[in-house]
Amino acid sequence: MKIRLSDHFTYGKLLRFVLPCVVMMTVSSVYSIVDGFFVSNFVGKTPFAALNFIMPAIMILGGLGFMIGTGGSALVAKILGEGDREKANKVFSMLIYVTIFGGIVLSVLGIVFIRPMARLMGATPNILEDCVIYARVIFLGNTAFMLQNAFQSFLVVAERPHMGLVISVSSGVVNMVLDFFFVYLFKWELVGAALATNIGQIVGGVIPLFYFASKKNKSPLRLMKCSFYPKELFLSLSNGLSEFVTNISVSVVGMLYNYQLLKYAGEDGISAYGVIMYVNFIFVGFFFGYSVGASPVISFHYGAQNRKELRGLLKKSLIITGVAAGIMTILAETLATPLSMIFVSYDQALLSMTVNAFRLYSTAFLIFGFNVFASSFFTALNNGVLSAIISVCRTFVFQAAAVILLPILLDLNGIWLALTAAEGVTLVLSALLILLCGKKYGYLKNQN
Repeated sequence: MKIRLSDHFTYGKLLRFVLPCVVMMTVSSVYSIVDGFFVSNFVGKTPFAALNFIMPAIMILGGLGFMIGTGGSALVAKILGEGDREKANKVFSMLIYVTIFGGIVLSVLGIVFIRPMARLMGATPNILEDCVIYARVIFLGNTAFMLQNAFQSFLVVAERPHMGLVISVSSGVVNMVLDFFFVYLFKWELVGAALATNIGQIVGGVIPLFYFASKKNKSPLRLMKCSFYPKELFLSLSNGLSEFVTNISVSVVGMLYNYQLLKYAGEDGISAYGVIMYVNFIFVGFFFGYSVGASPVISFHYGAQNRKELRGLLKKSLIITGVAAGIMTILAETLATPLSMIFVSYDQALLSMTVNAFRLYSTAFLIFGFNVFASSFFTALNNGVLSAIISVCRTFVFQAAAVILLPILLDLNGIWLALTAAEGVTLVLSALLILLCGKKYGYLKNQN
C-alpha cells in the first residue's frame, strides 16, 4: 500500500518509506567511487590527488541545491500539513526556479575564478592544472547538480521516494558506463571523468524537472507559474542554512585536511584521504538517506500539530540510528583492506597508509549518525538556527580544532582521528539541544 506523510508510522512503515532515500544515497556513493576508481587506476595518483584536492571548492558552489532542497522541502511539507496545497505548490515552484537561476550564476563564477581559488587553497604546481581542468568541466553541469540535490528532498515530499531512487540509479548507471568509455577507452582522462559526472547529473536533475511540470504528475507537488515569495524564500534558505553551512564547512575543513596532510604525509596523504572520502560515502549514506527520507514526515506532523506521532518518530529514529551505527562501524573495520585495495593496490606504501587511516577514521561511525539526525530533526521542525549550530560545530568548529591540535600529539594518526573527536563533542551538544527544546515542540513524554 502507498505510504502517505499523514500516516501513523510504525518501525516497519518508517523503514519502508525511507528505504528508497537510503538506497539512493548509497547508489550515489557507489558511482562516486567508480569515478575515483577510474581516475586513480587509469589516469594516475597525481590527477587523483588533484581531483580530491579541488572537490571542496566544487561542493561549495553546489551547496545552494542542498540548502533549497532540505530547507525548502521542510517548509513545503509543513504547509501541506497545514492543509494549504495550492500555496505549497507555488512555493515549491519558486524554489526550483531560484535553484536554476542560482546554478547558472554560480557556474559562471566557478569557471572564471577556479584558478585563483585553487591557488588560495594551496594547490601545488604539480596538481594546479589538473585541478583547474577538472573543475571547469564540472562547473558546466553545476545547475543540473543543484537540481538533482534539490529534487532528492522534494520527491520525498511528493510521496515519490521510489521515483527518486529510480532516477538516482539511472543517473549513477549513466555516470559509470560513461566513465568506462570516456576514461578507460577514449583516454580523455580528467575531462572524461568530469563529462561522465555531468551527464549523469543531467539525468538526475532534468528528469524530475519534466516530471513535476507534466500533466501526468499526480503527486501532491506540481511545477507551475508562481509569484515571488520573499518571506518563504527567506524561511527556506534560513531553514536550510545548516545544510548549506555543513556543505561549506565540510569543504573548508577538507581544505584544512589537505593542508595538514601535505605537511605530514605529502600527496600520498591526500590520495589516502580521497579514498576514505569515497568509501566513507557508502557507510554514512544510510544516515544521510534516513534523514532525507524522515524529515518531510517529521515536518508534516509538526505542521499538523500531531505531537504523539512526533514523539514516536523521534524515538524510533534514535533507535534505528543506533543499530545502524553499530553495524556500519563493524563493517568498516572489517572491510578496510579490501575497500582500500580497490583504489590503491598498485602502491603498497599508500595502501598501508590508507588501511590504517580508514580504520581510525571509521570509529566516528558510532557517533556520526546521531548528530546528522539531530541537525536534520531541527531542520524538519523549521528551526534552521539550531540545526545550523549543530552542523557548524560538528563539521567546522570542533573538527577544525581537532585537525589542527591532534596531530601535535598523535602525528599523522591525529588527523585520521579528528572526525571521531569532533563527533563525540558534538553528540553532547545535540543531546542537550534535543532535551532543552522538548517542551517547545512537544516531543517529550510528558507533553500532550
